[in-house]
Amino acid sequence: MQKIKTALLSYGMSGKVFHAPFLNLHPGFELQGSWERSKKLIQLDYPEVTSYPSLESVLESDAELIVVNTPVGTHFDYAKQVLLAGKHALVEKAFTTTVAEAQELTALAKAKGLKLAVFQNRRWDSDFKTVQKIVNEKLLGDIVEAEFHFDRFNPILSPKIHKETANAGAGILKDLGPHLIDQALCLFGMPKSVFADIRITRENSIVDDYIDILLYYSDKRVRLKAGFFVREANPSFVLHGKKGSFLKPRGDVQEDELKLEKKPNLTTWGTEPKEKEGLLHTEVNGSIFREKIPTLQGNYYDYFDGVYHSIVENKPEPVTAQEGTHVMQIIEAALESNAQQKVIAID
Repeated sequence: MQKIKTALLSYGMSGKVFHAPFLNLHPGFELQGSWERSKKLIQLDYPEVTSYPSLESVLESDAELIVVNTPVGTHFDYAKQVLLAGKHALVEKAFTTTVAEAQELTALAKAKGLKLAVFQNRRWDSDFKTVQKIVNEKLLGDIVEAEFHFDRFNPILSPKIHKETANAGAGILKDLGPHLIDQALCLFGMPKSVFADIRITRENSIVDDYIDILLYYSDKRVRLKAGFFVREANPSFVLHGKKGSFLKPRGDVQEDELKLEKKPNLTTWGTEPKEKEGLLHTEVNGSIFREKIPTLQGNYYDYFDGVYHSIVENKPEPVTAQEGTHVMQIIEAALESNAQQKVIAID
């Protein structure tokens, strides 16, 4: 199997939890190392790799794929440098800070004949995969409305300075928002227009920490919500169709298990506890039933497998730059809607 030499631009939580374990597991990748500015930690977990002292040293290495998993405000500059160095890029969410930046990177990758993937890993969560199956199999009939939540109870400001200072990449809209928006677009495509309420709710916060985004489609409405003052969680996915409803709590275990340094595998990984199963109440072949539905298995490995095949076999990326740009269009429309307090049409 062809090996793709891969390097990270950061070995904080993102690199340690979401990227390195899967790059190490997949036989098609060879983890080369990570740029580490101060703490030198990657060699504690992967002794054979390199701790790069600078971005230049990463770009000058023989890595073929570079993961841009630095703060959002740096994504455009670093991804551009990666592409100009002739290397494929995998960029964390939010893809960029503006639509214009996303479009420039997309055009550059195309001109250079390089792959540019966006890390929207939550498409491979067990809960979302189950929702996607319910929708694709039309078990609810035509969807009339849907509501997705990414709720937490965490009134304390983050110790990560870049997350709590006023900058183009800070705030919940560009942190949790891309997950919700990408999932909605993955299921339903681009909406006709957007209305958004973006607020600051935590004491002493100067960045947005609450979003309520309404996506307008010709035949449905999709609401996306995230905030830090939800002690009793709502269902993370609520879908109502002309035949029935599906309610699903957030149940994906991957992030929690990765934080505990459990190693992913290809058999039991991403298996939700049974008590997190979603409730399906609908009509099939003239019969109405209401029961819990087994949850599909989640696995972020499948995302990285898609990246591998996109490079080796020239297939589309598992999440394309164009899809990342669509998410940025919704984010920009949400910001404009909040500022003007009106519905914003999507071109």
